[in-house]
Amino acid sequence: MISIREKAIVAFVIAFGWLLVVEPAGGQTLVSSGQQKSSGHETSSSLTGPISGYMDFHYNNRQDEDSQLDFHRFVLLFSHSFSDRIRFVSELELEHAVVSNETKGELELEQAYVDFLITRTFNIRAGMLLAPVGIINERHEPPVFHGVERPFVDTVIVPTTWFETGVGVHGEFHPGLRYRAFLMAPLDSTGFDAEQGLRGGRQKGSEANLSSIAITGRLEYVGKPGLVLGSSFWTGDTGFQNLRFDTSVSMFEFDGRYRLGEFETRGEYAHGFLDGMGELNASRQRTVGVSPNVAREVRGFYLEGSYFVSPRPAPKEVALFLRYENFDTQYRMPEGFQPLKQFDRDAWIFGVTYFPDPDVAVKFDYTVLRNQSEVVKAPNSLNIGLGWWF
Repeated sequence: MISIREKAIVAFVIAFGWLLVVEPAGGQTLVSSGQQKSSGHETSSSLTGPISGYMDFHYNNRQDEDSQLDFHRFVLLFSHSFSDRIRFVSELELEHAVVSNETKGELELEQAYVDFLITRTFNIRAGMLLAPVGIINERHEPPVFHGVERPFVDTVIVPTTWFETGVGVHGEFHPGLRYRAFLMAPLDSTGFDAEQGLRGGRQKGSEANLSSIAITGRLEYVGKPGLVLGSSFWTGDTGFQNLRFDTSVSMFEFDGRYRLGEFETRGEYAHGFLDGMGELNASRQRTVGVSPNVAREVRGFYLEGSYFVSPRPAPKEVALFLRYENFDTQYRMPEGFQPLKQFDRDAWIFGVTYFPDPDVAVKFDYTVLRNQSEVVKAPNSLNIGLGWWF
């Protein structure tokens, strides 16, 4: 019988073969309002200059809760070129303004790597890396996506921001067809839970256990006019804290973006397969008294459309957008465990994004969040945000 990990790898290989038959159309990157700094480099380090960064703060008014005003992120990126072929990139992020024992603030080193640029088709990268999974994880600056908060799928199913220590290669096979492939520290299954799936399993490069190695990669076709297609995967053992049984995670993801004139659309599908979660749930229930009720499969997808209603070119563009998301961290359960219906969720998000400058985004949205539970109610929310990068 083919294992779950092998199924995910086969799916990625099929996507790879499909991308190879597409005729690339030059090395154009998808550039729209709020993406003017795209320079062919796919991560946050595409921001120019030795010091750059991005920031955002939000007003969130969730149904039946007190409203909040949060300076969510203050991020500085430092880069240095040792030569034309060796460069250093780093990203230091402060979340929620304050770090102390009494607050939820975090200080994280999300990127810190050295690139050895050898040829267009083959380059080496090592250090703290962003996993090349999905649309948002590598490009998560506020002006590059609509909505005050990042998409639910790119938060709950793909645990953005997802970063670990690792090493790997990247390059461009020929104009428009790019790849990244890394060996990285694995996820820790003891951090998985019913509500947020894999998110709590990120080791974040902090004395990460390396008894096993995860493999991740992405293929991306950048064509014209305004088309980007991508496929990515992650696979690795996760049970180094539980030596009595084996656990592992394999995830595959497909995404696409397209812009034609004033209309832009994007979509993403992500599916995770989690092996050994029945034994994990039973073990945690015996030791701490409560089962984390981790699923054996998690799944999510979304489709978004936006239309720029003000005259082009930038600056001073206004976009209306609508996004539908469906995400379920209890999609398939291990034998003997029942899904918690409040974590089978979907959402409609609609709003407006105003770009007074291509690198500054003023955002308004309303989120209608639903779940399948007849007992636990999902809160709707009104959100206002300001984000910028430099």
